[in-house]
Amino acid sequence: MDPGGQMDMQQLLAAAQQMQDQLMSAQQELADAEVEGTAGGGLVKARVNGQGDLVDLTISPAAIDTEDPAETAETIADLVLAAVRDAYHAAADLQQEKMGPLAAGLGSLGGSGPSDLPSLPGLPGFPGPEDSPGHAPGSG
Repeated sequence: MDPGGQMDMQQLLAAAQQMQDQLMSAQQELADAEVEGTAGGGLVKARVNGQGDLVDLTISPAAIDTEDPAETAETIADLVLAAVRDAYHAAADLQQEKMGPLAAGLGSLGGSGPSDLPSLPGLPGFPGPEDSPGHAPGSG
């Protein structure tokens, strides 16, 4: 650090490189990971990779009622949606687990978080011009 308490350029570049390496590693872990969502007590199972791609869907024969095909089709559709949503929630949790600490680390590179980043209007959590001091809310 220089006498003013700021990181010198070499330290900043080294920290950025380390964060990039960690980000690439986390992205690879997500690409390789798979999570499962279930519905109907396991009658329908959906597998999603860590990037959110549906990779497998299994429907148990026990979910099929041959006496009432129309009702069965509707029930299976509902179970599939529920299982896929469950799997997507698991994938989102995994993404947060792997990527969250890296996002928090962005602030340690010299700022305290999104408020120190350039204005990114329209993106949640990032201030836009309307959020600047002295600007009346809603005056757009």
